Amino acid sequence: MATFALIHGGGSTAWDWHLVSPILRQAGHEVVAVDLPIENPNAGLDDYVRTVTDAVGDRRHVIVVGHSLGGFTAPLVADALDAEGLVFFTAMIPRPGETFMQWWSATGHDQETIDDDPNISFFNGVPEGLADEARRRERDQQGDWMSHPWPADRLPAVATMGIVCTDDQFFPAPFMRRLIADRLGVAPVEIPGGHYAALTHPLELAVALDRFAGELAVKRIT
Repeated sequence: MATFALIHGGGSTAWDWHLVSPILRQAGHEVVAVDLPIENPNAGLDDYVRTVTDAVGDRRHVIVVGHSLGGFTAPLVADALDAEGLVFFTAMIPRPGETFMQWWSATGHDQETIDDDPNISFFNGVPEGLADEARRRERDQQGDWMSHPWPADRLPAVATMGIVCTDDQFFPAPFMRRLIADRLGVAPVEIPGGHYAALTHPLELAVALDRFAGELAVKRIT
């Protein structure tokens, strides 16, 4: 079985994964989800990586999953842990030398029509109680690192999956399909739900992750 290192998005917390984690554990996997030090303006990506790697410790067969802004951290964690797999879950996929601000125009996201109402762009489809809880847990995303180039010289040479959420209003499905094809060169895995599909469709997300883990396990023993 795998160890899933689950990395939340910008301004968020490990709570985002609280519906997905027990399903993965029931399937026999270990799950590590931590709060990144995003409120510390002096914390950089190296601090984010260290937070995750310290929590994972010596667990084996690691699959790193990054959601949204977590896509900037996930490949660095995958490299640091010599992970078996990497998943971009409706996530930003960076290129070497690209800053957070450059990403929006470099990928064409700035040409997308995104609703200004977060209830639509982020929380579409999320039950009111869960959306309220998510908003209550929101944190102030800080970090001078977002103005600096992404530090790696490549994405890790590791099995990689990109997940598209078909009802996502923030990273729309057509945009994500293009991004995954362009930057990962793989066919996307599609699940229902919006940007917070981890809250609306945790089973479908967990099934996709479990299937990926199974594929990697087969490769490991053959």
